[in-house]
Amino acid sequence: MTTTAPGPAGVEQVDADRDLGGATAQLTTIPALTPPHFILEPHPVLEPFPIEPSRQALPARRGSPFVDGVLALSLAAVVVLLLAWNIDGFPGLSDDEGTYLAQAWAVQQGDGLAHYTYWYDHPPLGWIQLALFSWIPAEVYPVALAVGGGRIAMLPIAGASLVLVYVLCRRLGFPRWTAALALLAYGLSPLSVTMMRQIYLDSFAVMWILVAFVLALSPRKHLWHHIGAGVAAAIAVLSKETMLVVVPAVVVALWQSTSRTSIRAWALGGFLSGLTLVGVFYPLYAALKGELWPGDDHVSLIGAWQFQLQSRAGSGSIFVEGSNSNLLLHAWLYYDTVLLLGGVVAAAVALAVRRLRPPAIAATLLALVAMRPGGYMPAMYVVQALPFLAIVLVGVLATGVSFVLKRPLASRSDGAGVWAGARWLRWAMVVVLIVGAAAYVVPRWYEGDRRAVVSRANSGYLAAAQWMRTEVSDRATATVVTDDVLWLDLINAGYQRDNVIWFYKLDLDPAVQARLAHGWRDVDYLVSTPAITQDPNSLPNVAELLRHSEVVIVFGSADDRIEVRRVKKEAS
Repeated sequence: MTTTAPGPAGVEQVDADRDLGGATAQLTTIPALTPPHFILEPHPVLEPFPIEPSRQALPARRGSPFVDGVLALSLAAVVVLLLAWNIDGFPGLSDDEGTYLAQAWAVQQGDGLAHYTYWYDHPPLGWIQLALFSWIPAEVYPVALAVGGGRIAMLPIAGASLVLVYVLCRRLGFPRWTAALALLAYGLSPLSVTMMRQIYLDSFAVMWILVAFVLALSPRKHLWHHIGAGVAAAIAVLSKETMLVVVPAVVVALWQSTSRTSIRAWALGGFLSGLTLVGVFYPLYAALKGELWPGDDHVSLIGAWQFQLQSRAGSGSIFVEGSNSNLLLHAWLYYDTVLLLGGVVAAAVALAVRRLRPPAIAATLLALVAMRPGGYMPAMYVVQALPFLAIVLVGVLATGVSFVLKRPLASRSDGAGVWAGARWLRWAMVVVLIVGAAAYVVPRWYEGDRRAVVSRANSGYLAAAQWMRTEVSDRATATVVTDDVLWLDLINAGYQRDNVIWFYKLDLDPAVQARLAHGWRDVDYLVSTPAITQDPNSLPNVAELLRHSEVVIVFGSADDRIEVRRVKKEAS
């Protein structure tokens, strides 16, 4: 005969009442997430190891949802404060950020899905969400550059992702202290502090895929939770299409959280229904506009896919010295080797731990895609991997601590473990491990985070925007070519929208070329930035502008050099 008893302190049942704002704690049985031949030992950390199958698992006592909520929100608030500090000063503003913000501005203005012809380069849901938050910068920081201040709109997204990492860890069975450590590892890594500040669609996708994981692991196993997980996964993919790589990991989480075959079938059916019904809206939109298939007189969704998969130049292999992917990898490692390399190694180890398998699969799939030869890898790709790397790294470390503190290495004839009387030795090993890890990580992360709050990398852009606003007298009629970092600032300074041209469009957009009857000769000013000068020969009209213009004023120096150039008109 077997009985159940209240679980020991520190071993907590993972269910919906644990969520933020859940109900009062009550006794329950070990969830179906744990196989029948596994039980939880009375200790405060993860326990993936099997013990005698004859012993029945003890029920666990749930932790207070109120304490979980206060802890998660407090830690997230601290990290968000760090992200907000000097958010417009570091890192350097990028053309991609300006593009996403300008597209969100176009949505706000009711001018379509983009500030130029929308050609299905990315699904639009990411910057549609950005448009919902972009009123915040104008209220909080109205004097900043458009892109620098626009970064403030990313802070609620970062805060939500941090809290979701905590909730996901709890649903994976992490004790409270381990979930808090995973949140801090995710939020305080210098790589996270750098990338989470920036206006990237990947941040929206990360938030929604974390929602999908949380719903997939819902202990209530309600059909609507599984449908919601599919909907959230679809929103993540429609925010940034590369998040499709992580969807199999959500399916694994759903599979592990449902034990009976009948429940599992309904759960997977609900998930796929939510994923399909929301995901189909994107191709349906293109089909209704007559832009699904390629044609000579219009853009198309299929044509954009063909370009991305077949025509777009690859970044090379991360293992080939000097390739763009290799240089990008070194740039990521410059900010943080701990979370990036340690997380990848931990993901490989975590694949053997059932409870850690869903986030480990997510991190592994993202790493394998990054390692493929010849593919294109953008700078913001790492944003998608950061939360999963943090979760598996902390999870593996916690499992190691559990092994040292609670597991005998061997058994004597009397049934006691070899380490049964050496508790002090176990704790000494754990203390050495913690102190050694802290001594290695803290100085590196402190220096990286300090750089983020003191560096001023965007003074050149700020000065150039100020000069174009105050020193150009013919703003109402002047035609200016610039990058998307300054595009919205020039619109706000009084330049006509059709007269402010994103430099790519000068060569690649027939609608822009139709407005400029004499090509580059119809341009009055070129604001030359690093984004423009990095490869001007690929854009013939931009190259002509550089050759037929003279420098009026220079801001910044070296790699941050920004030049305001006046175009020298040639006689017809």
